Amino acid sequence: MVEWTAMAADDVALRLREAGLRVTAPRLAVLDVLAGHPHATADAVASLVRANHRRVSTQAVYDVLAACTAAGLLRRIEPAGSAARYETRTGDNHHHLVCRGCGRTTDVDCVAASRPCLEPEDAAGYLVDEAEIVFWGLCHDCQRTHHEK
Repeated sequence: MVEWTAMAADDVALRLREAGLRVTAPRLAVLDVLAGHPHATADAVASLVRANHRRVSTQAVYDVLAACTAAGLLRRIEPAGSAARYETRTGDNHHHLVCRGCGRTTDVDCVAASRPCLEPEDAAGYLVDEAEIVFWGLCHDCQRTHHEK
């Protein structure tokens, strides 16, 4: 499993190079934002990047997200009825809890030592490399708000 937290720019630059990507200011900015804001949407990432790096366009943010996802540096998740979200936790088979009220998304580790959900009874000729499970409910804050109404 690889999960980024606040990393030095040199460490992020090394990961970009190891993935075959050039080190650019927009890439460093996007990866820095996502290290501190896991499960952010592309629009949220763009807003946060522009707050610190005004010269980075929304299109540049989308391009960085696509390139880093293709290179395996980011994971894109798409909970039903929600905008795609991006995270730096890659290389493992974790799942997600999504709040129906506010959209908060939280990582959930797979409870089994192996990856049972990666072994369908009949793969129909597919080479399965990923499975996604999303648990839906109300986060603690939304439960409290719901009960106050």
